[in-house]
Amino acid sequence: MLPTNVSIFEVGARDGLQNEVSVPTEAKIALIEQLADAGVKRIEAASFVSPKWVPQMADSSAVLHGIKRQQGVVYSALTPNLKGLELAIAAGADEVAIFGAASQSFSQKNINCSIEESIERFIPLMDMAKQRNIAVRGYVSCVLGCPYKGEIKASEVARVSEILYKMGCYEISLGDTIGIGTANNARRMLETVAELVPIDKLALHFHDTYGQALANIQACLPTGISVFDSSVAGLGGCPYAKGASGNLASEDLIYMLHGMGIDTGIDLTKLIQAGKNISQALGRMSASKVANALG
Repeated sequence: MLPTNVSIFEVGARDGLQNEVSVPTEAKIALIEQLADAGVKRIEAASFVSPKWVPQMADSSAVLHGIKRQQGVVYSALTPNLKGLELAIAAGADEVAIFGAASQSFSQKNINCSIEESIERFIPLMDMAKQRNIAVRGYVSCVLGCPYKGEIKASEVARVSEILYKMGCYEISLGDTIGIGTANNARRMLETVAELVPIDKLALHFHDTYGQALANIQACLPTGISVFDSSVAGLGGCPYAKGASGNLASEDLIYMLHGMGIDTGIDLTKLIQAGKNISQALGRMSASKVANALG
C-alpha cells in the first residue's frame, strides 16, 4: 500500500549549497523564499558549523534573519554543538538537526571521534533544545555503505537510529551518503531500522551518485515511509566520488511521486524555476533531469 501524500524535506539551501561554490546571501534568501512559494513546507535553511570548516555557510545568521517567512513553513538549521544551537535559536531557526554516523570509520575521519562519543556530545544540546521547546531532527549517515569501510550492517544503522530517537529526536533521516545503495538492500535496511524506530519517525535521504535514488525510494514506499530529503536542482555534489552527482534533485523526485498519484503539495513548475535561478547564480546548469527536459 503506497502513501497518498508525502512530506518533502528540502535540503538544497544547506546540504546542497555547502558543497557548491559560495553564492551571495541574497541568492540564498531568494532560493528559500522561492521554495516556500512553490509549496515546500520544510526547508533546511542554514548551518551553524565553524565557518573555518564550511565557509559557504558563514552567513547562516544573516540568511535566517533576512528571509520573509511564510506561515506553515518550518525553517531548519544544522547544529553540531551547543554553540551552534545557541546561534540557531538567536537567528530564529524553527528547529535544528544533529548528525551521527552508522560507520565508526566515517565518524572518526569526519568528526574525529567514535559514534558513541559523538552522540554523548549531543546530550547537553538535546537538554537545551528541550528547555527552549525546539524540535531536533537526527541524521544518520553512511546507512548503506561507507567510503572508508565499505558495507555497513543494517543492525548498526538501527542501533544508532534508536539511540538518537530515544535521546529525543522527533525524526531520524537515514542517509546513503555515497549513494551506493540499490533497491533491495535499501528496503532491507529500512525494514531493519523500523523494527526499533517507528516508520512514521523515519525519513530517507538517498544520494544519486550511482543513479539509484529514485529506484531506492520506489522500493521503500510500500513500507509506509512518507518523508524524503531532496535538493532542488540536485545541489551538492558527492564529496567522496569526484565529479559525481550527490543529492537527489527535488524536481525529479516530485515528478515521479506525482506520476504515481502521490501528493506532495509542491508546485513543480515553480520549483523548477527556483532551481534554475540558483543554478544561474552558481554559473551552471541544473542537475535535475526533469528541469532540463521541461526546459
